[in-house]
Amino acid sequence: MNTARRKRVLSMSAVAVGSLVIGIVLAGGLGLTPAGVASKESPASPAALPPLPPPSSYPDFAALADRVTPAVVSVYTEDVVKPQDMRRYHGDMDPFEFFFGPGGPRPDSRPRKRTGAGSGFFISSDGLIVTNNHVVEGAEKIRVRLTDETELPAKVVGRDPATDVALIKIDGKGSYSALPLGDSDGLRVGEWVMAVGNPLAMEHTVTVGVVSAKGRTLGISPDPNSRSFEDFIQTDAAINMGNSGGPLVNVRGEVVGMNTAINAGGQNLGFAIPVNTIKMVVPQLKEKGKVVRGYLGVQITNVDQKAQESFKLPSREGALVQSVTKGGPADKAGMREGDVIVAAGETPVKDTRTLIYRVSAMPPGQKVDLDVIRDGKRQAIAVTLGERPSSEGEQESSTTKEDTPASKLGIQVDDLTQRTRRQFEIPKEIDGVVVTDVTDLSPADDANLRPGDVVMRVNDIDVASEGDFRDAISRVRSGSMVRFYIYRPQGDVKTFVFLRMP
Repeated sequence: MNTARRKRVLSMSAVAVGSLVIGIVLAGGLGLTPAGVASKESPASPAALPPLPPPSSYPDFAALADRVTPAVVSVYTEDVVKPQDMRRYHGDMDPFEFFFGPGGPRPDSRPRKRTGAGSGFFISSDGLIVTNNHVVEGAEKIRVRLTDETELPAKVVGRDPATDVALIKIDGKGSYSALPLGDSDGLRVGEWVMAVGNPLAMEHTVTVGVVSAKGRTLGISPDPNSRSFEDFIQTDAAINMGNSGGPLVNVRGEVVGMNTAINAGGQNLGFAIPVNTIKMVVPQLKEKGKVVRGYLGVQITNVDQKAQESFKLPSREGALVQSVTKGGPADKAGMREGDVIVAAGETPVKDTRTLIYRVSAMPPGQKVDLDVIRDGKRQAIAVTLGERPSSEGEQESSTTKEDTPASKLGIQVDDLTQRTRRQFEIPKEIDGVVVTDVTDLSPADDANLRPGDVVMRVNDIDVASEGDFRDAISRVRSGSMVRFYIYRPQGDVKTFVFLRMP
């Protein structure tokens, strides 16, 4: 190699080495290369969960829709209502009327035809359909539209307002595609589900989501005594007005719930009745047209940490008896407040819901052995169940008062009892009558009276019972101002309320 060529090679090598050194320096300064670690690699944290294996495949929602949709129907109803019968149970959500579209009664005294739309699904090939009670309650005409656009009349076989489940049957011949009923107890949060129904009169709409939560209690039943049956599945599968009564199915095409309610203040907050509740009531609806339930006559709550410590209980399983209805089955059997029911027959009672469903599944007159913990000791109490009071008769009887002075004011009241005091948190030193319902757009509503308010005096007359209240307002002439002196538990205040008698 000649001298000139050797110099060129040495120069190029020097440039290459210099560039490498500069590159390393720059890269280190810019943070482009990881810093070396002399110690051994740290082991994974023992608290970290191992990753789940990748799913073998995703559900075939198109095939699932093809299988489920033929068994889902649209339910259309017609009835005639009076303006005072159009009530809303909640300000932010109206689960028992959210399926109604426009065309309700006008604000005058004439009855008007009201139309409604909901959903349902076949549970047998002979035409039995499950839907929500609130879809068909009070309906004078029911029409069912199938997937092939065939319309058939239907009639109510049975209704259960406590669980909001109804059974109807179409008047037609043929074999209909029915859906299998699954097991909602085995349903897991995060599991895929599909809702099918008639939202906003858009028939056979399919939406998909997951189970967001289980065991939701919403307090939406108009009858407080029925709220203990609330056990909703929450889902983010989109549910809208008209989905009510349609099925919520799993990826196997089994019904796991019935779409029932929405929360209008949220996004994709839908709620479905568990299918196991439906399976529990359908046999009685088919046979008797209603559900007759066993009744203990106790107020119960779950055992929390404070109760466990206070009563020195071995665990938090069981149902703590808060009060015992005087003269009821439990009272006659010798049960006391403070007892913790831990078993009903052969069924362990893990919480209040377990006990409620176990007892309500038994017929009145049946004897049940309850295991209770009292004063730290376990003992057995045999109770002969009574019949659970029905809210249907109470609601129907209240409509007969529409021409009374109280109904003209748009108010319903009840005597102060142990139950109503506990329900509305009214102190025992307060006397009067408790407001249980206020009609929308009525004088009582305009005066901002609320359920739970206690009317202590009407004008200058003290009232201690519902009879006293009726007598006092019957003396007020139409067009005159009437003065209520009330106690309001919210805020613990007493104040005057003024209304004009219609």
